[in-house]
Amino acid sequence: MTKGQILKHNFTKGDLKLYDSNWNLIYYEDSTGFWYKREYDSNGNPTYYESSTGSWHKREFDSNHNEIYYESSTGSWYKQEFDTNGNETYYENSDGLIRYTIW
Repeated sequence: MTKGQILKHNFTKGDLKLYDSNWNLIYYEDSTGFWYKREYDSNGNPTYYESSTGSWHKREFDSNHNEIYYESSTGSWYKQEFDTNGNETYYENSDGLIRYTIW
């Protein structure tokens, strides 16, 4: 059961959109039954996405909003490290690529 069905939303008046207290869109549903949901960390960075098609992805961020980890429903992933200036110093992904960068 979708959130639209639970809320008895009338789709003739438009799509269903739910927002969190920071006005981040956290749920969307349309009249076809397609939906997606999003989650955010305390800094407003998008950390999770999932849709009715079965796709999803996760993200993690450091305190400087640098994306340090990504993983998706396709099985792909990568992780990164950054120095204090925001320069990438390390990168690794699910294809076996490993990269070190010296600035």
